Amino acid sequence: MIHPIVKYGDPVLETPTKPVEKFDEEFRKLTDDMFESMYAAQGVGLAAPQIGIGLRVTVIDVTTGKNPEARLVCANPQIVHAEGEQHEEEGCLSIPGFRGRVLRPAFVTIRAQNATGEEFEMRSEGLLARAFCHEIDHLDGILFISHLSMLKRDLIKRKIRKLRKAGEW
Repeated sequence: MIHPIVKYGDPVLETPTKPVEKFDEEFRKLTDDMFESMYAAQGVGLAAPQIGIGLRVTVIDVTTGKNPEARLVCANPQIVHAEGEQHEEEGCLSIPGFRGRVLRPAFVTIRAQNATGEEFEMRSEGLLARAFCHEIDHLDGILFISHLSMLKRDLIKRKIRKLRKAGEW
């Protein structure tokens, strides 16, 4: 089932999530729905708050569905190591139409649980490292625009307010 993506301004996006405790059929259905929603929105990552659910889980696929083995379910993820720097343009499904250059680590190691609750550790670089950081930020109630300069962030917020007033947000 495809869920609508929650847009900036909804409090769920800026609220830290609760840990996943039950890895049952209902949870696996949720992660399947999250993948379906992410692919429909043409994203590479989707955190549960982005579909209105305050649960600490994200799905990531930097191949946008081209390689089924690249699909990652990350429940209760945490960054255990980060190094280097990459400064690239980033966007967000919850802030459609807006992008900005964000500084992220070049290499990231995360520890998380998969859809069945099995713990794993994974080292990443490039786009996957960026996706891990971006999605884990979502789970902590942080949006990518908070990593932008105050000027750029205020400009985006002002444009969103105008869109909201016009009924286009």
